[in-house]
Amino acid sequence: MNQKAEIKNICIYGTGGVGGFFGGQIAHNLEKLGDESLKISFIARGEHLRKIQEDGLILKTPKQKITAHPNIALDNFKELESPDLILIAVKGYDLDEVLDEISKNINEDTIILPLLNGVDIYYRIREKISKCIILPACVYVGTHIEKPGVVTQSGGDGKIIFGQDPEFPDYPVNYVVKLFNQLNINYEYQENSLPAIWEKYLFIASFGLVSAAYNKTLGEIMENNELKASVKIIMKEIVAIAEFEGVNLRKTIIADSLEKGNNFPYETTTSYHKDIMKGKNNEGDLFGGTIIRLAKQYGVKTPVTEKLYSKIQNND
Repeated sequence: MNQKAEIKNICIYGTGGVGGFFGGQIAHNLEKLGDESLKISFIARGEHLRKIQEDGLILKTPKQKITAHPNIALDNFKELESPDLILIAVKGYDLDEVLDEISKNINEDTIILPLLNGVDIYYRIREKISKCIILPACVYVGTHIEKPGVVTQSGGDGKIIFGQDPEFPDYPVNYVVKLFNQLNINYEYQENSLPAIWEKYLFIASFGLVSAAYNKTLGEIMENNELKASVKIIMKEIVAIAEFEGVNLRKTIIADSLEKGNNFPYETTTSYHKDIMKGKNNEGDLFGGTIIRLAKQYGVKTPVTEKLYSKIQNND
């Protein structure tokens, strides 16, 4: 495996809420740097893509409003020059299709940074793509497409946490670190990022399943002892699976994660809950499906996850 000197060609695959947040910052800061040797491309769809092509991407955060102009925005990855770095920011249910597309236009030194929810994302990508570097990652940011061409940040500190590729632990990640420093991207490098990924999953899966099953906000869950108990049991089920996966979470992780539920506005709900209520494609399999599959693999009992996921799937 070669080690390229630096990253010159960046692609944001999926320029929605998360991809638009980080892609918008990268493109905007690239413009300010005036370094024409660095290129960024956006992959987007439909009216959102058309507005980006016409007017650029507008990114609204609590601190600023910027307009970002990528070097190119299009809907066909195959038309791009093979990128050095790809930030994948699509929903979990679209990942396999995306991997089929990008696998034909990468090389062994392409770096993939997946910004998706889920504890099995690295393995899903590695199963389909063997010839590149994959840096396990998670993000902390609340964003949405306000309207075509406009992405708004509604919460979170806008941070990417990433670590080394377990399959290629000696591959230097200093190229990504150098780039993020240069472009003022909020990040945290952890040699082993899997505990951070599982910690985020523990929170979003447990609250996601309970909020979607009972049509409740985080505030309603936290003030209801029965619902809060369900969240806690799902967290325990996930911790038990994590131990079999060789991921050691700190002993206070459940108490800490429950307490985090008090830090959100009362009316906050989960994206999984929102998608269920709107009848849209949702990431239920990412939460309920993954927990149940891994639990069966390791012989872990997950009665509450199974009950709530079945309730959601059957629209009870």
